[in-house]
Amino acid sequence: MHTPDGFKAELIRGKIVVSPWSKLRYYRPMRALREQLGAHAPKGHVADIAPFLFRFPEAARAYGPDLFVADEAAFEADGRHADADALSLVAEFTSVSTRDADWLEKLEVYGRLVPVYLIVDMQESEITCFSDPSPHGYRSRQTMPFGKPLTIAEPFGFEFDTAGFQSPA
Repeated sequence: MHTPDGFKAELIRGKIVVSPWSKLRYYRPMRALREQLGAHAPKGHVADIAPFLFRFPEAARAYGPDLFVADEAAFEADGRHADADALSLVAEFTSVSTRDADWLEKLEVYGRLVPVYLIVDMQESEITCFSDPSPHGYRSRQTMPFGKPLTIAEPFGFEFDTAGFQSPA
């Protein structure tokens, strides 16, 4: 599907949802997260903010996360949708229009497959790390305010420095 410039499309609850790309103030935290995750990513995985959709066929969903870490081999195939099995981490940066989907529906879908899900709650100035997926959802959760370190679970296993999430004084 072709979307207007500045917008992305996702399949949510059986509907195509078109939403705007992130606000400019999201760039610093996105960059800080991408750089730190890239340094700790599993071998053969890349961290990026490129606009790709990942298929979750068992949930009849396709999401384009704000940031992802995935096996680079997933991008060698033809087609427009990558297999969600390639993901080792997804991160969503909340906005007023996407907050409910990030905290409810995506949490449920990611929680059955993706090893680590980060919700960067831009309205609450905090970051939550969900890990240990199961058929019933994530079994582990940790939340920290921006400015405090957050442990990113395996397969990453490092302390993420959220200082870059705060605006410069």
